[in-house]
Amino acid sequence: MSEELPAYAEHVLEVAERIPPGRVMTYGDVAEWLGEGGPRQVGRVMALYGGAVPWWRVVRADGVPLPGSERRALEHYRAEATPLRLTAGGEPRLDMRRARWDGGGDRDEAHT
Repeated sequence: MSEELPAYAEHVLEVAERIPPGRVMTYGDVAEWLGEGGPRQVGRVMALYGGAVPWWRVVRADGVPLPGSERRALEHYRAEATPLRLTAGGEPRLDMRRARWDGGGDRDEAHT
């Protein structure tokens, strides 16, 4: 990561990079996993610095794709076989029960 990044932003982006393809974490999950900040702080980091990491894997808790980036996010979800569901109105949403990742145990183990 770049040394110009604030330490918190660097930590958030490191977590985003660890999320396996086909899985997601909510903004709140990331903050909880780090033990600091909250969903809004994680969202701010992702908005400012998230373009270089798999941003589509850090999501809102309701499973709604990122407003303004829905098409690109859905392309990634489909390519990675991320579990999706359709709303009653036919809109795609993340199936949070199946797609959510808990951080995979030990925080120091390498992402595989």
